[in-house]
Amino acid sequence: MKITNFAKQLHGYFTNYLPMQLNLSANTVKSYRDVFTLLLRYCRDQRGLAIERFDMDQFNADVVDGFLKHLEADRGCRISTRNQRLAAINAFVRFLQVEEPARMLQWQQVLAIPVKRTERKTPVYLEAQELQALLEHVDIRTPAGHRSMMLLSVLYDTGARVQEIADLCIRDVRLDHPPQVRLTGKGRKTRVVPLMQNTAELLRIYIDQNRLREKPLFDQPLFVNRQGHPYTRSGITYMVHKYAAAARSAIPTLPPQVSPHVFRHSKAMHMLQGGVPLIIIRDFLGHTDVKTSEIYARVDLDAKRKAMESLAPNTHSCAVPSWTDDAALMEWLKRL
Repeated sequence: MKITNFAKQLHGYFTNYLPMQLNLSANTVKSYRDVFTLLLRYCRDQRGLAIERFDMDQFNADVVDGFLKHLEADRGCRISTRNQRLAAINAFVRFLQVEEPARMLQWQQVLAIPVKRTERKTPVYLEAQELQALLEHVDIRTPAGHRSMMLLSVLYDTGARVQEIADLCIRDVRLDHPPQVRLTGKGRKTRVVPLMQNTAELLRIYIDQNRLREKPLFDQPLFVNRQGHPYTRSGITYMVHKYAAAARSAIPTLPPQVSPHVFRHSKAMHMLQGGVPLIIIRDFLGHTDVKTSEIYARVDLDAKRKAMESLAPNTHSCAVPSWTDDAALMEWLKRL
């Protein structure tokens, strides 16, 4: 069977360009792969196109636009998910602009598909007392509870993404003064974040009890489940949901959905409320642009405004004079 030009380019994109030239992580490559898996299924099931004969002529703006509409209408995807799928396709198309410049018009038509505007979401975070109540529902008297407490404490203290915690190895932890951990984030970028002294002491006990200081173990995951396997994103998410559900009876104000990312948002908000500058929060969280971190400043400002409004006296019934009745003010404005 003849290999199509689309199959050849897609193969080179996933086996060489993404992992070798761009040095993207395995998880990022998998997320791109999932997009094209869905795209090819759409072409086969909705368009009647044979995957083994799918070529560049069929990979056009009409097919991509139809795929995006299929995601929203048939699969029930949110606009943000639709935009993420489009971004992955556009990344491949930009690769094709260099590999097959003769089809530049075709590629530009795909790139011209607009990104849909979405409502900016307010980050969900836990107040200090809510976070404390959640952690108090972890039974540290058992090995599993002690391990859960360690993981949740490091998750909050580092403001890490859930995958960064899952990938954390023993060699990434430094408990000598100043205690710190090295996190590997998106694009395999690494950053070093400090640990609070209490968390460092708990981590020291955890490492000693599990005898993790031996050199052959340095490359092993820091956190493993009861079967000895590394924690996955879904495993950590399940743990957070379990303890959040237990704490909700004690603190009804807990958000309906508490995910591992809520711990990250909570750390950022608590740092901001503690007077830490946004530029430091940006580096701490591993954001590439301080504009991404500014969302926490907006949330904090909105919370302060609501608090002030609740404390302010009711002035709606007061007789406030109209500024247009001030002749001196009106004369000054006219001279501007």
